Amino acid sequence: MDPCSQPGLMPVDQALERLLAATPVSATVETVPLLQAAGRVLAEAPLAAVDVPPADNSAMDGYAVRCADLSDASESRLPVSQRIAAGCAPQPLQPGTAARIFTGAEIPPGADAVVMQEQVRRDGNAVWLPAGVRAQQNIRPRGQDLRQGRPVLAAGRRLQPADLGVLASVGLAGVPVYRPLKVAVLSTGDELVEPGQPLAAGQIYNSNRYLLAGLLAGLGMQLVDLGRVADTADATEQALRQAAEQADLIISTGGVSVGEEDHVKAAVERLGALELWRIAIKPGKPLAYGQVCGVPFFGLPGNPASALITFWLFTRPCLLKQQGAAPEPPLRMTAQAGFSRSKPIVRQEYLRARLEDGVVQPHGNQSSGMLSSAAWANGLAVIPANSQLVEGEPVEFIPFSELLV
Repeated sequence: MDPCSQPGLMPVDQALERLLAATPVSATVETVPLLQAAGRVLAEAPLAAVDVPPADNSAMDGYAVRCADLSDASESRLPVSQRIAAGCAPQPLQPGTAARIFTGAEIPPGADAVVMQEQVRRDGNAVWLPAGVRAQQNIRPRGQDLRQGRPVLAAGRRLQPADLGVLASVGLAGVPVYRPLKVAVLSTGDELVEPGQPLAAGQIYNSNRYLLAGLLAGLGMQLVDLGRVADTADATEQALRQAAEQADLIISTGGVSVGEEDHVKAAVERLGALELWRIAIKPGKPLAYGQVCGVPFFGLPGNPASALITFWLFTRPCLLKQQGAAPEPPLRMTAQAGFSRSKPIVRQEYLRARLEDGVVQPHGNQSSGMLSSAAWANGLAVIPANSQLVEGEPVEFIPFSELLV
């Protein structure tokens, strides 16, 4: 029997639902220039200042014409009366003529179609145009993309590069966004040593500090780095108080299990409340959530692979919600399992795995203390609780790309 498969563990989906329901939303809003808005969360739905495009324009290089001047049965010969480049204001199209026009250029008044240059024959200062030209062909109508005065993007959207381009296209130089969250990170454990220092017997390097710093930087949040905390009740309580004074959310790693040197759980209960503890997940069962002096608190497991996976699955969506974003579950795909799982366990399992050529292969070592497997993998294979898997059957896979932005 799996020694960690005790009754009373909360299912993953239920735990995430409870965590999101308990997460407050940031209320501090600031307006930032568009060039500084990547990764920020919109506090309001911005309205388009102009139509996009602002006028009918040509979808390609060619000739602007009036369909009434052309024959449906045979080629038509028209003189070229003007040349219109993108950015130039056109003159009204003279009846019985064509206008040389380039991609993106404004359609001249009076024209109602563009004939692509590959379908046209030049004849000195005139052109031969094909039969069958139809009104509005190769014309992008005004407001085809976005309409003036209408919402461009929804509030709560975390701005991506394409969003910045869209906002720029409607003339917005700045946008209202939520202030980045300040997230305090502290690592517990007398065995932890910072990289660059020599290791004594029984010591390990503090990888979680750097892991979490990178994850928070990827979310555009401000790190409040409290470093390593000694394994004593007083030091733990003092560090948690300091974190609550300086940050919008607290993350600790280690100290949330049931050992004699695990002081975080008790300190949180003295300073606030522990509202959720022990999830039916592997790895990462001893995840803790609560509040310290009114500030949300996540106690992640000390083992780095467990800390990484529980951050991705639980802390990340709550951070995004508190930041004002509308958190969306990561996209999942179904692929062929390149492995079998004959012994079911009561916890939902997340295996560090690679998807290659449509087949999912897990790393050979799924120890919760082994972080190099996450560097090797490109996603997580999901094994539901109390289930078996036969090689070749479909398995759910979450790409890391869905968890890193």
